[in-house]
Amino acid sequence: MMVTTTDVVLVPPNTVVGAKGDGPAVDVSAAANRIFLVTLTITKIIEQESLDLSIYGSADGSTWGAKSIAAFPQKFYCGESPLLLDLTPHPDVKFVRAHWDVARWGRGTEIPMFEFGATMKEVPVDILKEVAAESKTRA
Repeated sequence: MMVTTTDVVLVPPNTVVGAKGDGPAVDVSAAANRIFLVTLTITKIIEQESLDLSIYGSADGSTWGAKSIAAFPQKFYCGESPLLLDLTPHPDVKFVRAHWDVARWGRGTEIPMFEFGATMKEVPVDILKEVAAESKTRA
């Protein structure tokens, strides 16, 4: 799957999970820019549980780094959360994928249940230049 300026799916919308897992590998090698906006959308949960979503990188799409290159703060509620993924410090990364871990505590069923999705979009170079220029004028 190749990244473009439109949303690329890291985790399909309304995916229901009860255990840790991984999304598909996404090819970022042809991206004009190495900075992406990742959006996590949690649509359903049950009480007393947490979701950890992180992004891993790979040079070949089959061997993945031991540590994530970006991660959302731990989530407990429904909603939408953005994360800026900067691959500039990782020139060897040609593929990315989402990895999730879920946990549940307290009363009721012991199996967590999250319904969520995650997308990724390349941040256009002109927007980055505009933000950089704006931050210089404010400094």
